[in-house]
Amino acid sequence: MALACLEWQADLGVDEAICDSPIDRYMLEATPPKVAAAAAPPNPALPLPEAVDPVQEAMAAASAAPDLAALEAALAGFAHCDLRQGARNCVFADGQPGARVMIVGEAPGREEDLRGKPFVGEAGQLLDRMFAAIGMQRSHPDPGRALYITNILPWRPPQNRDPSMAERAMFRPFVLRHIELAAPDIVVLMGRISAATLLETGDGITRIRGQWREVLGRPALPMLHPAYLLRNPAAKREAWADLLELQARIKATP
Repeated sequence: MALACLEWQADLGVDEAICDSPIDRYMLEATPPKVAAAAAPPNPALPLPEAVDPVQEAMAAASAAPDLAALEAALAGFAHCDLRQGARNCVFADGQPGARVMIVGEAPGREEDLRGKPFVGEAGQLLDRMFAAIGMQRSHPDPGRALYITNILPWRPPQNRDPSMAERAMFRPFVLRHIELAAPDIVVLMGRISAATLLETGDGITRIRGQWREVLGRPALPMLHPAYLLRNPAAKREAWADLLELQARIKATP
């Protein structure tokens, strides 16, 4: 019988012994599990790192800029906004610094991101035609007929989504400093994001457009964004009324 079992094992391929003597596996003790080393308790003598407040950092960086060139450099180097990782260019401004009218838009789109200038896409072309109708353009040498243009955000949001509340709060100090340094007589708040951010209001743009407000002690006129007008051509009548109101204000202000 034992010989038959041995031949059967040989047929199965069991033809050599692994150990010199049999091992009783039931007599082996289980290997105790490894215990992870406990983390060292914090040393009360070492200061804990403070959380960075992007808004405070933006206020410090913006207020330290003595001129527009320094502000642009500070804005391009501001590292607390993730939008810069996916954008091609920091869109700072276009037009004539020193112009009596400064336009503040919302955020760059695809064309603006590619070219590094605000309002150069389809909405920007409409904006140029709108202001040309009252004798103004961004390249005009006369400050009274020139335009200076910027946006709330310098970086393009993915898929042209609306800027978040955190992003708007982060860049608001830069925009306010931008207005201080450019020193326009009149600020045009182009679109609901611009108006809501600088006026800190929850009112919709269709309710406040054409109503004079103030930003940093300067008269500010909320207007419908050209992108809105492209989607709603019937609203161009209201935009034309606002342009005429702006023209009258410029003529009335020496």
